[in-house]
Amino acid sequence: MNTGPRRSPRRSVRRLAVVATVLASVVPLTCTAATAATAAPERAAACTGYVGLTFDDGPSGSTSALLNALRQNGLRATMFNQGQYAAANPALVRAQVAAGMWVANHSYTHPHLTQLSQAQIDSEISRTQQAVAGAGGGTPKLFRPPYGETNATVRSVAARYGLTEILWNVDSQDWNGASTDAIVQAAARLTNGQVILMHDWSANARAALPRIAQQLSGRGLCAGMISPQTGRAVAPG
Repeated sequence: MNTGPRRSPRRSVRRLAVVATVLASVVPLTCTAATAATAAPERAAACTGYVGLTFDDGPSGSTSALLNALRQNGLRATMFNQGQYAAANPALVRAQVAAGMWVANHSYTHPHLTQLSQAQIDSEISRTQQAVAGAGGGTPKLFRPPYGETNATVRSVAARYGLTEILWNVDSQDWNGASTDAIVQAAARLTNGQVILMHDWSANARAALPRIAQQLSGRGLCAGMISPQTGRAVAPG
């Protein structure tokens, strides 16, 4: 026969309740930590590098369709806008920003800047800064000279407005009538940090976006922003 002290059933129930409460609080935290530890490497592995998708000459009648295509494919891009078009279509500039794009300076009227005087170059760049900012696109930090034509004077004027000159590593040739297939093949040459040239108005470039997105994802590359410090594509800030 057991002659030891008898335990109250109520005390035993209370102890079990305390144990259950402690376990309930510990288990979810442990599971959450394990899940986070597993998810973090997966997120990090998703982007092993970044490339810069750029579209010149907007905003235009094609801008809305381009923005839709970019959003549908999870892509972000830098839009090198002409000042004259930004001034005429401020709602489209705001739409670019709302869609998560970066807005940059591509001169006011798209002239051959290297054939202009310093004062004329200054006017082209400064008026575009004002037009983009006035349209709600913020103050651009990046500048692309039309046709990629530049010299020391162009660079010095751009620098006066706090602009970093950005050219490109890969030319999609969309401006030259390149097919959608050819544009996809051009994008396949992009490597980490590099920039590709495309145009706002190009239907073939727009049609290439789903395949470009798939291709980049397969190579562990993501569409990033262009750093004003280095001129290279980096993770979005």
